[in-house]
Amino acid sequence: MQSAYADLGGPVHHVDFGGRPGAPPVVLVHGLGGSHLNWTRLAPLLTPYARVMALDLAGFGRTGAAAGPTTVTANAELLRRYLTEVVGEPAVLVGNSMGGMISTLTAAAAPDAVRGLALVDPSVPLAPKVKIDPEIRRLFLVNLVPGVAGWAMRRRLATVPARRRIAETLALTCVDSSRVPEQIIADAVALDEEMTAANPRRDAAYLGASRSLLRLLARPDGYWRAMESLRMPVLLAHGVHDRHVPIGSARAVAARLPHWTYVELDSGHVPQLEHPHELSEHLLPWLRALK
Repeated sequence: MQSAYADLGGPVHHVDFGGRPGAPPVVLVHGLGGSHLNWTRLAPLLTPYARVMALDLAGFGRTGAAAGPTTVTANAELLRRYLTEVVGEPAVLVGNSMGGMISTLTAAAAPDAVRGLALVDPSVPLAPKVKIDPEIRRLFLVNLVPGVAGWAMRRRLATVPARRRIAETLALTCVDSSRVPEQIIADAVALDEEMTAANPRRDAAYLGASRSLLRLLARPDGYWRAMESLRMPVLLAHGVHDRHVPIGSARAVAARLPHWTYVELDSGHVPQLEHPHELSEHLLPWLRALK
């Protein structure tokens, strides 16, 4: 994994996982609070068939807020610039959670830069009669409270060790967090501590992204139009045990857009960390079938 920075209106950190020479590029896009490390289990399964890259979105990983605003729409524009100025040819986007939403908006705005779109447990509108997990609802409602949200997050960063925070996050996003190897957890702890030292106001970046995501989901007409406008092949893969984005909402998207390829996984919100081989068994045939 080779690490580098690109100047896209500010320094943007990205990594190159390598891949077969001349193979089509695949760009991996993490979710809220994530980074390029979210893909370290899946990427090696893709490199025999593709040239695989990942970037840290504005405000996350090693890309600081100097790269620009951290909202969903601003990061969609950042991703478009990454595709055109760094990748330099049409790529397949693989986006998880908020990264799925960002990838969708980028593909809709710049279809010539995206040859395929794989959405892994993406943030999608809540379907009618589908209930949100109470703990997830509480966490996101706190994020909406001015003043309180920033104070609570700063206090948590200052008083709760990184390992414990990461363990708690994995418990919410995985069905069985013990499936995530210790080395990945250790790497995530080291990156978290590095990020906190470099940016004491991480709360502002996170809350800016979180609130913009919730605004788009609260008034989803524009997001639906973006999804419906896509003309490239789309794979929607969703964990049946996802607590963040209920499976009922993914099924509603698949029913509304039946020309998409839809598969369900025996996983939670981050199958690329919990069940990378199961995800790759669906992703690789779809990648090979792309024209």
